[in-house]
Amino acid sequence: MRIKLIILALLLGQGLSVQAEPNDEVLYLQRDEQLTNTVFKYTSAPKLRSSIALIYDEQDQRPLYSKNANAIVPIASITKLMTAMIILDAQLPLEEEIRIGVEDLDTLKGTRSRIRLGMVLTRGELLKLALMASENRAAAALARTFPGGGEIAVEKMNSKARELGMQDTYFRDATGLNSGNVSTAKDLVKMMMAAQRYQTIRQYTTSSSHLVALTGRRSLRFSNTNPLVKSAAWDIGISKTGYISEAGRCLVMAAKITQRPVIIVLLDSSGKRTRVGDANRIKKWIENAYARSARNTKRG
Repeated sequence: MRIKLIILALLLGQGLSVQAEPNDEVLYLQRDEQLTNTVFKYTSAPKLRSSIALIYDEQDQRPLYSKNANAIVPIASITKLMTAMIILDAQLPLEEEIRIGVEDLDTLKGTRSRIRLGMVLTRGELLKLALMASENRAAAALARTFPGGGEIAVEKMNSKARELGMQDTYFRDATGLNSGNVSTAKDLVKMMMAAQRYQTIRQYTTSSSHLVALTGRRSLRFSNTNPLVKSAAWDIGISKTGYISEAGRCLVMAAKITQRPVIIVLLDSSGKRTRVGDANRIKKWIENAYARSARNTKRG
């Protein structure tokens, strides 16, 4: 019976990696198959308001939900995840101090920043502010001080995208302010899976706040742009938000829901709270599916 169940799981393309005692193995396979069937057959798809959405089950390596996942669209500050990866790949010293200059000002969108001209921060601090608080001047300074300058940094970002198999992704700047930074929900799943390998990115994107100490002045507190990282109801591994008018409001997260690792991509959300509302709707959908699968397993 155990062998038959394993063969059935393989034929269904579950791609499971079972590490359990023999008696638990069969139960695990049954529960996993039941959950997948429940999600696809017995629960209504979540009513998401984001124009583009993808829920990817990392355990089974398959989408649970897809909505316009192949559309090539601007991704705003989701870009900063790739900026962080090429900075960390270059192994630049995070303790090195960088002075914010006029070159770091946003002349494209005219966005403001609490990071003022002349301020000196470490590369690590700029990286944290770029990821956590989505600070554009921080990302611009990181690219400017990349070996060879900002243009080389963007070249590295595009090269990294090709390396990760992100065929429909292209970067024009390191901040995401340029609407020419485009990708698809499917490609962003690949980027998120790669970003999870960086402990620094996991730590910085899920920090709720950061205090910047200033000599002779009051310290500045920066907060995470994703309020869900502060919620005890969520187990988030990586998070990044984004917004420009061309992209709408965006959110990508890697999280565990009912102990199951999923990647959530939400792009082009119209309202300020839509992306967070959609994330909560996804969480509730998966939890309900898990609960129903558990009830069906008990009855079986």
